[in-house]
Amino acid sequence: MRFSYPVCTRADSGWARSLEAAQELFWKQADFGYVKERLSELKTLCKASKPGDSSLRCSSHTRFCKATNLYLDLRRPSRSHERYKEDFIQKGEIGGHCRLNKRALAAEGEHKSPLQSCSFMSVSLLGFRGYQYAELQTYTELDFHPIEDGHCDIIIEKPTVFMKLDAGVNMYHHFCDFVNLYISQHINNSFSADINIVMWDTSFYGYGDLFGETWKAFSDYDIIHLKTYDSKRVCFKDAFFSLLPRMRYGLFYNTPLISDCYSEGMFRAFSQHVLHRLDIPQDGPKEGRVRVTLLARSTEYRRILNQVELVNALKTVPLLEVNVVDYKYKDVPFLEQLRITHNSDIFIGMHGAGLTHLLFLPDWAVIFELYNCQDESCYRDLARLRGIRYVTWQKMDKVVPQDKGHHPTLGDHPKFTNYSFDVGEFMRLVLEAVDDVTHHPKWPSRAPRDEL
Repeated sequence: MRFSYPVCTRADSGWARSLEAAQELFWKQADFGYVKERLSELKTLCKASKPGDSSLRCSSHTRFCKATNLYLDLRRPSRSHERYKEDFIQKGEIGGHCRLNKRALAAEGEHKSPLQSCSFMSVSLLGFRGYQYAELQTYTELDFHPIEDGHCDIIIEKPTVFMKLDAGVNMYHHFCDFVNLYISQHINNSFSADINIVMWDTSFYGYGDLFGETWKAFSDYDIIHLKTYDSKRVCFKDAFFSLLPRMRYGLFYNTPLISDCYSEGMFRAFSQHVLHRLDIPQDGPKEGRVRVTLLARSTEYRRILNQVELVNALKTVPLLEVNVVDYKYKDVPFLEQLRITHNSDIFIGMHGAGLTHLLFLPDWAVIFELYNCQDESCYRDLARLRGIRYVTWQKMDKVVPQDKGHHPTLGDHPKFTNYSFDVGEFMRLVLEAVDDVTHHPKWPSRAPRDEL
């Protein structure tokens, strides 16, 4: 009775001994099995004695926590430049009227870790954000009922989600937030948009967000910065702390995945959820033509030096409908970006955060990472999570870098230069992708392919 079943082409002996074991492992790593495991871990850390009391339940290492009648005292916030200050909440400033298992709470702090210095060089160089333990380590068993006894300056009746957010100016990193919020909704079994989302941030800064329209897929209201409640004692009747974007053994970001497996499960469901809530239509191919979208870059690095030549070659194939886009946010609103992406059958682009758009391609589409700049697993694995076909450049004698690449501190690096590509090899890969698209069982057009 599962929503989906992962597919594995072989069993990686380092992970599993059989195809069946590999599929089961991938289901637990990257599909709804991940939700099932978090649900199985939930334990009560602060138990209500009678109706109206507070409660606190968490999965292992406080990856996900659910609280009722939560008391939060922000009358003396010690804000600084740190977005996730670990000692921001002192003893007695967070808690509830319930029986607290102090030993069990302390045991969940094993994986506590702050967000470390961040470099966009590669996934392996990025630190990961700590779990909720930094916020809940001082959770206190109160000797008063915060709501009934009048200790709240503000009482929040609406269900509330607390989130620590990743970089809102980078699509790959910010969609770690959205994916983990969606997974958290499954753990909490709640999908109403009549909720508050509170950005847990211990700094006094604002937050840059290039993808703010996406919040509308989850809440009918604007996101709230935690500092909105400064100088107040706030009580939340129903709240949960969302899974975080950078966790050990988390999903999307730095996820260890068994090789040679893919799924059309949870990430496809996430894609459908967002597209449906944001009302992004699928227009379907016109006259059986394959819609090719090439994502151009106006950045300093990873530009396609012979882009015009490649596009002209694409246009010689009558079956292809070719569109070149540059997803500059000031020029192309994000919802329009999603509409273009969702109505692409082949999406081509250099390694970069813009390839996160692959999450919103139709099921029959192919993502062509023109060159992965030696970061081989990032978008290949994201495509496996989404369950769509992934292609990238293989013949290194047919791609020419402009120079060795010049990172300001790391020296020569393939992500910090531009590239030219052999036209014949490019077209060979594109036509293979066309064949994959038009033979996909979900391809909506069955027009003859003689024009190839």
